[in-house]
Amino acid sequence: MDSWEKALRVCRPQLPALEKLWPGLEDIWARGWVSNFGPVHEELERRLSARLGAPHLALTSTGTSALQLAAIALGLTGEVITTPFTFPATVNALRLAGATPVFCDIEPDTLMLDVAQIETAISGRTCGIAPVHLFGGAVRVDAIDSVAHRHGLRVLYDAAHAFGVTFQGRPITDFGHASALSFHATKIFHTIEGGAVAIGDPVTRARILSLRNHGIGPDGFDELGTNAKLNEIQALIGLLLLDVIDIEIAARREVDAHYRERLADRPGIRLMPPQPEVGRNYAFFPIQVDESGFGRDATATVAQMADQGIHARQYFPYLCRPEALKGRFPAAERAAATTICLPIDGTMTEADVERVCNELQPLAR
Repeated sequence: MDSWEKALRVCRPQLPALEKLWPGLEDIWARGWVSNFGPVHEELERRLSARLGAPHLALTSTGTSALQLAAIALGLTGEVITTPFTFPATVNALRLAGATPVFCDIEPDTLMLDVAQIETAISGRTCGIAPVHLFGGAVRVDAIDSVAHRHGLRVLYDAAHAFGVTFQGRPITDFGHASALSFHATKIFHTIEGGAVAIGDPVTRARILSLRNHGIGPDGFDELGTNAKLNEIQALIGLLLLDVIDIEIAARREVDAHYRERLADRPGIRLMPPQPEVGRNYAFFPIQVDESGFGRDATATVAQMADQGIHARQYFPYLCRPEALKGRFPAAERAAATTICLPIDGTMTEADVERVCNELQPLAR
């Protein structure tokens, strides 16, 4: 085992046991059906729909394609209000679908879209809102849906971090007009590469099914589409990981609790506050580093930890289109400069958490 394998890493992918993978691969080989909506793909789509409480769910090849196809299906061709504190996929997908992203700032505590600022960004060209759920939590979906209803806007949630998350006991995919999920290997549930759209009605789902398969519908080529299919081998990975996802979430909940206990009073470190109404998935453990109290900034902290075999990561060290936004969104800029996600996965022990926390000591002054 080399040093990389022994390192504690943020977003370390969970992988199924090889002895459980081989029989499924043998079945796929025997059928000779490796793509184009085979039986493994169909089973995963059914099981995810049930697991997530999302009756109109469609698998896609990536989370980015899920966002793009959902934006097209919802007709988001005008201005769409979103957050600059997100991975570029959010903005790329909107632009590829023909929408114009319009940014507003984030809440300093949750680091997610500030609902109070949404209405000030609405114009006569606004057609939708694209909030982003971050770090296994949830944006204020009730308030956002209320704003959207008042103004007749469509809501597309970027739920890449929000697999299985709930809000006030309801699945997060119950809110808005659609949610796009990512099943990339960095996510708590994954298919190595993949994603899904949870859409609000069967008619729009049918359009997603066409769009992900080159625009082919029941009567032939209905419209311009793309290739956004998930193959059988990726679907098999997903089925095997779905069998153990609740075990993984429970284990991460324990790691989260250990971190909170050890870092609660650490000078220069701010923990994300709990969201009592949100059922989290514990996919990430974010902190914010205050250089004045900690003695070094987020970049230097991540580098110092990497020297000790602890691979944390800054989220998100750049804003989307940073030069155009510089100085306009202070909360988002501060988040980009200070936010770090620490390693968290279901295999970590208390000793692992202690090791990470020991490397997070403020510099002596």
